[in-house]
Parts: sequence; structure tokens; C-alpha cells
Amino acid sequence: MSHFSAARFMAASALLASVSLTGLVQAQAAEPSSGNNGGWFVPKTAQPAAPAAPRAVRRAPVAQPVAQDGDEPMQQPETPPVLPQPPIPDSPDLPKGAPPPAALVGVISIPTVMRISSAAAEAQRVLGERRDKLAAAAQKEQAGWRAEQQKLQESARTLTSDQIQLRERHLQERRAKAQRDFANRARIIQEAANVSLNQIERELVRIVRQVAASHNMNLVLHSEQVALHVDGQDITEETAKVLNKILPHVFIPAEDVDPEVLAKSGKMPTTADEDTGSQVGPAAPGDQNAAPQAPASILRKH
Repeated sequence: MSHFSAARFMAASALLASVSLTGLVQAQAAEPSSGNNGGWFVPKTAQPAAPAAPRAVRRAPVAQPVAQDGDEPMQQPETPPVLPQPPIPDSPDLPKGAPPPAALVGVISIPTVMRISSAAAEAQRVLGERRDKLAAAAQKEQAGWRAEQQKLQESARTLTSDQIQLRERHLQERRAKAQRDFANRARIIQEAANVSLNQIERELVRIVRQVAASHNMNLVLHSEQVALHVDGQDITEETAKVLNKILPHVFIPAEDVDPEVLAKSGKMPTTADEDTGSQVGPAAPGDQNAAPQAPASILRKH
């Protein structure tokens, strides 16, 4: 079978869109700023507010066209330079070769397979709960920041300048620490989603090949790229049925486990092992212990 070229985000959207927490951390950093305080309120000593001085309304001067200096010539559009063009050798006609086999075409919708997949639904549910838990913790922490800011503002008149600066620095340190913690927890959830999706993707590669081979198909296209096909060419439902039978569940790292730390523990194969196997090249015919190469992805990558 030929390699399948396809967009990873079309299959991953059902699983990864619900666990993307980049906006969560960015929203925390987007708090309104005042002066050069990095977004933190700095109370001033209590003084009567001075009346604002009246502003004189000035008319904006109308820009006058600048006269072209008589000594400066008008800028002309540049013409491309004339460069040497050495001759190239002629390409001779190639001898006639054997024609390719007749195309027996099948189509598949990977996003539909992912929606039917019980393993993908399980990962989406578990990781979605973790995402919601992290979002609630971030909102609670933000409410704590605002309460501390309000308390500092209310007690500013009874505090010295040094005390105000000390409390402000403590708030800044608390905020920076919380943002690092939330960013790390968001990374862990995203990487756990990648671990889950990678299992489904690798299993799909095998199943699509097997289903296509069972129908003597030698070319499988994404149905989203095909304008017309007949029912007998669509292997989407059959592929999803086999996937749910072979892979009803996926391994999802525990909530308190960092996938990167788990990969370094040596308890299971990693993506680095897969990359190493693909760089070694094909094994010698007599080498029976060589690890098989990882199949190409069938998910879209563009």
C-alpha cells in the first residue's frame, strides 16, 4: 500500500481541541497594567486631588505637500538586472517502463473514525475533566490575586512606602509562581493527549492497511478530498468497527504523572525509539532481531 498523506489536526481536533490550555495561561498574563508595575496596583499617599488644568484645544496642522528638490531626480521603478544564463545539458528521453498497476480506489474519513472511536471518546472525556479542573483552579487563583490587590489598596493609607513595596513584591512573586505552575500543568495535559492520540494513530495505520487489503484496494484517499465515490469504496465504518474491537481503550498517563518523566523512566517505548528506528534504515535480510520501521502516518500533516 502507498503511504497516506493527511492533516493531523483533522483527526486530532476531536481530541486535542478540548485540552488545549494555551489561552488559559495567556489570559492570566493579560491583566490590565498600571504604569511600570507589571500590572500590580501601587497605592499612593493620600493627597487631595488637584483640579485638572484646562487643556487648550489645538488644531492639527494640515500636512503640506513637500516640494521635490530640483536636484533630486524622481525615483523610477527598478528594472530586473540582466544576468548570465549558462546553457544546460539536454535531457534524453527515458526508455519505456512497465505501467503502474490499475488503481483500485477506496476512501476513508479519519475525522469520522475518530468520532466513532471509543478510545478517542474516553481520552476526550478524561482529559476534558482535567482541563476543567485546571481552569477552575486558575479562576480561583485569579480571584485571590484581585482580593489581595483590593486589600492592599484599602490599607494603603496605614502602611509605609516600604511596607507597600514589600506586599507588592510578594504579590508579584505569587503571580509568577502560579503562572509557571498552570503552564506546566497545561503542558502535562496536552502531552497526555498526545500520548493517547499517538496510540490511536499507530493502530489506525495498521487497520486501514488491513481493511484496504481485504478489498484488494491499492489506493485509499481521504473522503474530504474526493468529490464523488460509490458506497462500496468507503471503508470508514468498517475501519471504525475494527478499531473499536482492537483498541477499545487507550493508556492515559495519570493526572499526577508527567509524560516526559514517564518516558525517561524506561517503563515503556517512547517516541525517541520510533525516531531512532526510522533513522537506522532497512535491516539486512538475515537480521531477524531488527526492529520493524514505524509505518507512515495516515493523519493529515498540512
